[in-house]
Amino acid sequence: MSKRFLFPALRWPFFLFVALFFILVFLIFSGAVMLAFHRLGMPPQVAVTLFAFALVGSFINIPIAEEVTYEPVIRVRPLGFFGLVYPAPYFDWEERKTVIAVNVGGALIPLSVVIYEFIRMVERAQYGLLLNSLIAVAVASLFSNAVARPIRGLGIAMPSFFPPIMAVLLGWAFGDGNPTVVAYVSGTLGVLIGADLMNWGKIKGLGVPMVSIGGAGTFDGIFLAGVIAVLLV
Repeated sequence: MSKRFLFPALRWPFFLFVALFFILVFLIFSGAVMLAFHRLGMPPQVAVTLFAFALVGSFINIPIAEEVTYEPVIRVRPLGFFGLVYPAPYFDWEERKTVIAVNVGGALIPLSVVIYEFIRMVERAQYGLLLNSLIAVAVASLFSNAVARPIRGLGIAMPSFFPPIMAVLLGWAFGDGNPTVVAYVSGTLGVLIGADLMNWGKIKGLGVPMVSIGGAGTFDGIFLAGVIAVLLV
């Protein structure tokens, strides 16, 4: 008796197509990231190194804090009555711990790029651009905080299209001759400060064992907001 596949489409051409598709997506994505770093004035070797660190660092979470909360729960205990045993529900308190971590690839790498840009502004005495960048970061943080929503069991969520569009507009408004840098800085720090840090007090109520800032690595909002904003400016 000849063997037949239950799903004929799932043969080697299909898997080859999927593999080629993912390779193409990766090449396009990596090219876009390195183009964004190049537009920020970084040498090609530095851009490649940062992208490699971002990919590897996306698997590394560094715990920085722990939040403890107590939640009411319903438990059941046996209760005897005239020789019969009944399940009796009662209220109790359960301790829940939430570990807050920082993702290396999704948060620390973009933050290092921002620090690098700030240092370059100071070295070049571009104090007007530095001031405009800080104003843009403040505006982006307030708007990100207004849009971000803590979702129980998931984390802090916000529309994916909002941060880069906001960063592009701020880059145009406060660019002072260099909208690319302002867009990256405001897009990165705006999400980090407004969506994550300003919602710190709500993290312990999310009901998850760990919350990772930048936890999606190179696909996290902190990383992508700055990159997409630079490409759109």
